Amino acid sequence: MANIVLYDDGVHKNILLEDFAAGDLAVQTNQHLIIHDGIGMILDPGGHKVYAKVLSETFGQLAGGKLKYLFLSHQDPDIVAAINGWLMTTEADAYISSIWTRFVSHFCFDHMVLDRMKPIPDEGMVFDVGGCKLYALPAHFLHSEGNFQLYDPISKILYSGDLGASMGTDYRVVRDFKSHLPHMDGFHRRFMASNKVMKAWANMVRQLDIEIIAPQHGALFPDAAMSRQFIEWCAGLECGIDLITPMYKVPAA
Repeated sequence: MANIVLYDDGVHKNILLEDFAAGDLAVQTNQHLIIHDGIGMILDPGGHKVYAKVLSETFGQLAGGKLKYLFLSHQDPDIVAAINGWLMTTEADAYISSIWTRFVSHFCFDHMVLDRMKPIPDEGMVFDVGGCKLYALPAHFLHSEGNFQLYDPISKILYSGDLGASMGTDYRVVRDFKSHLPHMDGFHRRFMASNKVMKAWANMVRQLDIEIIAPQHGALFPDAAMSRQFIEWCAGLECGIDLITPMYKVPAA
């Protein structure tokens, strides 16, 4: 499966790396690489099983450039389990929510690289990647308590992490939103915190010029119209604590 170039203007490039966990029992994941003027950021680089291949592909795509940032949307192992390897073999700094920095050290973290694990404040921040500004957007409780998405205003791509994730798809791009819903619905109803949070997120991202929404799992939303359809679906979805409280019962003997 070939890598997919989502955007390339000769200076700025956005690449969806192939699914290096294909055929494995592990959850399917998407790794994304952003390169601007030879400076790179990789998003949610993954666990140990894909580490060597993703690392090799990243440096192949950089072609002599520099990897500056590792962006970690939240603390799940499919995102951060191999972070020690990335920090030991590159000069990049890793950024994750300030509430997760101490927890990540449990993934066999070497003390020599501890100072390169940087916190993202709750309100988000702006990264400078070779002169390009990339925006870490707060997306707390979607699904993690400390969760961030990344917006690239040049390519107009919103990297949405687990929001928008789909399971069991054999396609990379959503062409029919209605037929795609069964691949998303159950996951979002269980893993996203509440409709109140979904509405707050929708109100925030409606302000952005978005052409593509690229989740960490499954197919991406390839254009502005499909992305808007997804945003409005999120805004109206009952999920999480809206649905789970009736299950708070002592099990029958």
